[in-house]
Amino acid sequence: HDSTVTLWGTGAPMREFLYSEDLAKACLLLLSLSDEKLSSLFVDGTPPLVNVGSGKEISISQLANVVSEIVGFTGDIEWDASKPDGTPRKLLDSSKIRRLGWKPEISLEQGIELTYDDYLSNYG
Repeated sequence: HDSTVTLWGTGAPMREFLYSEDLAKACLLLLSLSDEKLSSLFVDGTPPLVNVGSGKEISISQLANVVSEIVGFTGDIEWDASKPDGTPRKLLDSSKIRRLGWKPEISLEQGIELTYDDYLSNYG
């Protein structure tokens, strides 16, 4: 049984995560658009803001459990509700880039596993 880790807040806020390579692919797609395709996204001649997100939410509490499982942490997670939770929900509307054919390829679990494996290879 490992030690106890204390996390801020209640664990209830919802967050969206995206693997860095998925973001990089989205950026490359946007940079490769033809002028015609790009102008189709404009509203009244104004360049659009394009959100890039996974479209999937997870609570901070659920995320802590996923990370614990991947890294093999068997200790207890305590929540310090005296600390702030932050914004209750952060989910992007990624419909514009989805209409261009982009979608994330790496799941949250895969991304955490890849990141942890990279950490172990370089610093473990």
